[in-house]
Amino acid sequence: MKKKVIIIVSLLVVIILLHSTPSMALRTHIFFMGYPKAAISSGIIEDKEHNEVDKEKFAELNAKAYSLTNPPIEKATHGELRNFLVRKFGFLHFAEYYGDT
Repeated sequence: MKKKVIIIVSLLVVIILLHSTPSMALRTHIFFMGYPKAAISSGIIEDKEHNEVDKEKFAELNAKAYSLTNPPIEKATHGELRNFLVRKFGFLHFAEYYGDT
């Protein structure tokens, strides 16, 4: 019983750490998309253009757009995976691909 509690608590701590900041959530998402090198090496900047244009929509979603300075190239379409949306739920952040819009 004690081992199960320790394992569950450890997993919860790891999940909280991986989603504690927008950049960590974005790096975690990119890593699990299958691009570990890009997750570690790419820089992350706030996408001021998308944040300004979609200000009202992002305010409703409690989200901000971010761009990668060295984005990975998608294997199927050979397109750059540059723009991501990071949403905040409570104290946790979750990223999703936003596209090239």
